[in-house]
Amino acid sequence: MRLLACLLVLITGVALGAAAASARQDDPRLKELFAELATATSSLEVKVVEARIWDIWTHNGDPRIDALMARGADALSVDDTETALAAYTEVIRRDDTFAEGFNKRATVEYLRGELSASVADIERTLTLEPRHFGALAGLGEIYLKLNKKQAALKAFEAALKINPHLKNVQAHVKELKEELEGSPT
Repeated sequence: MRLLACLLVLITGVALGAAAASARQDDPRLKELFAELATATSSLEVKVVEARIWDIWTHNGDPRIDALMARGADALSVDDTETALAAYTEVIRRDDTFAEGFNKRATVEYLRGELSASVADIERTLTLEPRHFGALAGLGEIYLKLNKKQAALKAFEAALKINPHLKNVQAHVKELKEELEGSPT
């Protein structure tokens, strides 16, 4: 029954699109969605809830900002990091309280090898939306790249507290714990 409800929610959500004018990290629907994410029992349910969270996060409600977000995503889809960076920087210029603008720019900076700038934007993302499991997972990846294993473990564990269903993050935590704490004998 729960799976059927998830499918209906997903279909309805896709049909309605970004109907909420104020969809962003302060959207009141997120509280319930994070509660659902914590108790989800099937992969379909997890995917549906994650998709709803990401949909809310990525829509600002201002048509100009949403168009810039789409421009950045389109640019990233063809590896045009210069255009994506410009689009997300403009998003932040227009609304410096929109967490996903910072998160998307952090992703572009990571792809460009600008790790310090990426960390700074992730920190701003997390200040605005402390539940941003994607930003926390990204922070863990950066720390791994910088060989800061303890910091990576901390970021990955924080992401899993919010979204316990992140398979790649679970694998990183297992590997890092074994490496840092030693394998059990």
